[in-house]
Amino acid sequence: MAGQPSRIKPPLGPDNAWWWEMAAEDKLGIQRCRGCKTLRHPPQPMCGECRSLEWDAVEASGRGTICSFTVLTHPQFPGYDYPLVIVLVDLEEGTRVTSQLVQCDPQEVDFGLPVEMVIHTDPDGFKLPVFRLTGATA
Repeated sequence: MAGQPSRIKPPLGPDNAWWWEMAAEDKLGIQRCRGCKTLRHPPQPMCGECRSLEWDAVEASGRGTICSFTVLTHPQFPGYDYPLVIVLVDLEEGTRVTSQLVQCDPQEVDFGLPVEMVIHTDPDGFKLPVFRLTGATA
């Protein structure tokens, strides 16, 4: 879509490119320590539990509950629809991720609500894992 601003793209590096590759395949990736099997997000080079530098990735179920949330109204950047509901999700796998809650009025959001991951695709094809309330339809 010519002339339409797009979402700000993340910088890619050796510690996070794999995560965006999984998102491009409609998957929510979680980094896992090969030494102690601790899950961690956001991706980082060293395990905070055992200090191992060896890791792999697993695909998360995408199901969890809202641990915390905030509603952003300002500043408004091009390429985003406001208000933005940003959630901290406790995943079934036992780790947390921060993401956007979509298809939901901000007044409907509350702590402990069940959510599921869906993939948002920008007009330019960029994919981003986001969440919606469990049972919500597009």
